[in-house]
Amino acid sequence: EGNEPGDSMKITYRELLHKVCQFANVLRSQGVKKGDRVSIYLPMILELVIAMLACARIGALHSVVFAGFSADSLCERILDCGCSLLIT
Repeated sequence: EGNEPGDSMKITYRELLHKVCQFANVLRSQGVKKGDRVSIYLPMILELVIAMLACARIGALHSVVFAGFSADSLCERILDCGCSLLIT
């Protein structure tokens, strides 16, 4: 369920697994490997969950930064965690 009332989506476990595996392969193709740090800057949508699970699947650490932060705050968080990739 998203932030807006009535904003929801249904997905099966099989579909979720397929999307997570696909995105994990995308992360690997971008050079992300076990132990790397990834920042995720997405609203409350299905792709946020997929990105988090894909990071966990390949052993990458993830940090979710919500859209309420300013550009400076986002920059500080990215630099502080030393992330190698930002997902937007």
